[in-house]
Amino acid sequence: MQQLFTLYVAGRSGRSAQAIAAIEGLFRDASGDFYLTIVDVLEDPSAAESERILATPTLVRTSPPPRQSVVGDFRNRERVAEAIGIDVELAR
Repeated sequence: MQQLFTLYVAGRSGRSAQAIAAIEGLFRDASGDFYLTIVDVLEDPSAAESERILATPTLVRTSPPPRQSVVGDFRNRERVAEAIGIDVELAR
């Protein structure tokens, strides 16, 4: 079953680039079928408003239910994977 995610970032800052790289890397190493949409809230503030995104970066799993989200630093892969309910081979 495909899992759908949206990553909300603010502009093209280093923090946004770091979040994108971390999530793309996480999905590359995870078992499953993932689809990631990236939304820049500075370019599309209505998308963030409609989803009630209050901070960036925010990763939201929209499907399958229930909706789950993680806000902030995504460098701790184990914590992020657990929060969004995916299995990842973690290199130690």
